[in-house]
Amino acid sequence: MRVYPDQLKQHLKPLPQCFLLFGDDPWLIDNSKQLILSAAKKQGFEERVQLSQESGFNWGDLVQEWQAMSLFASRRIIELTLPQGKPGIEGAAAFQTLLQHPNPDMLLIVQGPKASAEQTNTKWFKSLDAKGIYLPCTTPEGKQFERWLDSRITHYQLTVHHDAKAMLFTLFEGNLLAGEQAMQLLQLLSPKQNITPEQLSQYFEDQSRFSVFQLCDAILGNHQKHAQHMLAQLQAEGTAMPILMWALFKEINLLLTLKLAVHNGEQLSKLWGQHRIWDKRKPLYQAAITRLDLDHIEHMLAFASALELNLKQKGREDWIGLSHLCILFDPRAHNRLAHIELTD
Repeated sequence: MRVYPDQLKQHLKPLPQCFLLFGDDPWLIDNSKQLILSAAKKQGFEERVQLSQESGFNWGDLVQEWQAMSLFASRRIIELTLPQGKPGIEGAAAFQTLLQHPNPDMLLIVQGPKASAEQTNTKWFKSLDAKGIYLPCTTPEGKQFERWLDSRITHYQLTVHHDAKAMLFTLFEGNLLAGEQAMQLLQLLSPKQNITPEQLSQYFEDQSRFSVFQLCDAILGNHQKHAQHMLAQLQAEGTAMPILMWALFKEINLLLTLKLAVHNGEQLSKLWGQHRIWDKRKPLYQAAITRLDLDHIEHMLAFASALELNLKQKGREDWIGLSHLCILFDPRAHNRLAHIELTD
């Protein structure tokens, strides 16, 4: 049975025979596993056996553990990691053996990377799913991430101004672990206050992720000297290039969306809420889409794609290219420098 992580608590009493935790989000996987283990402990599962399908793994060990009696007369948990998400023919047969010999004193937790539709339709996956729960632990986006953020704000009993919540959304969408750490910090610093954007700025000003956010504000506002200074500082502090690329890609894509919408006659006033742009940042986007032409933005997106391709395929961290991309937010520089291409 497919159950999403935010619904897991409703399916832990009694525990099913097995859980399938497949996904690419470490926070969701870890949090889901901790909820399962906590519920299992309350129901008498005290021993844990951890197995991993590494090179030379013997599937007979899984079957043997499943059939073995506990040394301490307690119920047992077997945690099996599938690094590739595929057990192969031998593993599928082992799972079939387990299902043919149900054991109420055993709990199986199978963990792996994000499962494709092809994987979830295999016989072994469907068989385990029929006897347990499949948890797709994929990082939520858009409305799903907003629901996750609301749930964590409620969990930590925080009061957050709507503009501050929009700021948190922009800062941490795609990174639940960083978002969770931010919630913990806010609970520590402002447990009973209405948290404002200004407070968030103060709390996170020394965090690389917020510094990246400040860089985006600078280039949107076309404060080139300030932006170049911040970029140099981020490089000196060892900020990871993928974080910067992620942030700039997000801004350029949003600018393209807004520019096309305005070009098609849509009102900006209707777009702010749709794209979660809070009041303080509205003038920045307004200024950027006013001064930049559509072909400017499209060229910036293509240039950013080339930078990311060099980073991912060649491992090349091109800080000069990144500096060039920031300068292209100025249309005057764009008209003079757009002909420059990345070198191999």
